[in-house]
Amino acid sequence: MTMSNFSRILLFSIAMLAFRVASFAQADPIEHTWYNEAKTGKIQIYKAKDGKFYGKIVWLKEPNRDGKPKLDISNPDKARRNDPVMGLLVLKKFKKTGDGEYEDGTIYDPKNGKTYDCTMKLKGNVLDVHGYVLISLIGRSEKWTIAD
Repeated sequence: MTMSNFSRILLFSIAMLAFRVASFAQADPIEHTWYNEAKTGKIQIYKAKDGKFYGKIVWLKEPNRDGKPKLDISNPDKARRNDPVMGLLVLKKFKKTGDGEYEDGTIYDPKNGKTYDCTMKLKGNVLDVHGYVLISLIGRSEKWTIAD
């Protein structure tokens, strides 16, 4: 191997390493697995190909009911009531609107089968998740913490 070839290989390797580091650095700060406030579930938040953020249940403290996996029994769509709660998509279509602010999404509550408008605000390692109906002044907030 000549010095010229060695230099090219070294340069290529450094460039590839820099590209890999840059791709890891571009992950959004909410792309983590989060505990809900009661620490009864973990929700993995990720950025989808459409550029929006989604979250699915990846762990439950009590994943079973009567010895079988919990099902989404309160879903208003009767055809979905046999879907397992584990893996359920509960956060949908969030847009990043500012530094640590995410809006225009929805949150689904499998306990009651209702979907609410939702905003999320990241404050350090705490994610403030606020679900509401019609106006954001009225609703319920939870503070989620990083689980991973």
